Amino acid sequence: MRSYPYRRIEPPSPPPEEKPPARFIAWRLRVKRLYDRSRAVLLVLLGVLIALTAMFAYDATKPPPQRLTQRDINAAVARALASATPPPSIASQVYEVIAPSLVRIEANIPGDDKKVSTGTGTVIDDLGHILSSWHIVEKSTRIQVTFYDGTESEAVIVAKEPENDLVVLRPKLLPDNLMPATLGSSGALSVGDDAIVVGNPFGIRNSLSAGVISGLNRNFKSPKTGATLKNLIQFDAAVNPGNSGGPLLNRYGEVVGIVTALLNPTDQEVFIGIGFAVTIETAAAAMGSPEY
Repeated sequence: MRSYPYRRIEPPSPPPEEKPPARFIAWRLRVKRLYDRSRAVLLVLLGVLIALTAMFAYDATKPPPQRLTQRDINAAVARALASATPPPSIASQVYEVIAPSLVRIEANIPGDDKKVSTGTGTVIDDLGHILSSWHIVEKSTRIQVTFYDGTESEAVIVAKEPENDLVVLRPKLLPDNLMPATLGSSGALSVGDDAIVVGNPFGIRNSLSAGVISGLNRNFKSPKTGATLKNLIQFDAAVNPGNSGGPLLNRYGEVVGIVTALLNPTDQEVFIGIGFAVTIETAAAAMGSPEY
């Protein structure tokens, strides 16, 4: 029997692993990137949707705004007006300006030691000279002045213009805080402008009255002396005996005239609505360049 030599039979090798084609790999990568982008967009859209849902839910549960009625508006306006601090009046502001410059004048009457002629004056310069009305002091032998702070002093006449009822006094003693008045211009006045007077009517110290300018370039004949005063300012702010010599003021607290007379057909020296003042320009011209 014929024998054959032993031969080892090798098992067949596995077939080589097939790799996906490069085109397939590229497609998968594109799909993955698209998915990642879409996922981010979806998250943003989801956040926006949640926010909108919350806003709509808040609006749905929030109570509607209260509708204002005319009564509500009126009540709000009334509360605002009640709480607002009104500004001071023009007259009040003028008083604060002129008060420190005012002087009370008392002149004795010869033959009657108990009776005095009372009037008002205005400090016009830093030396303490006082502008006032001549008829207050024309017959006196002794003149006493009282300043705003209570300082009292005797005074002497340093200039006078009887035909314009004007006088300038010089006190012997001055207060520590002397404050001259500011002189204005009557040329800027018009009928209807504010007219404010501060003086000592019937001895009532520093009394204010207010009205308007009633007329300009008026003439007035004194029933006592028969003299005629010309180019006067007419006003309706109340004046009475004791106001003579005091300032007529505009709305800025400037002296535009010197109170000189009031008109009363009954010859009683009480106010009935017509007062007169010498213009401050007449006063300045009448004084000229006085010795002081």
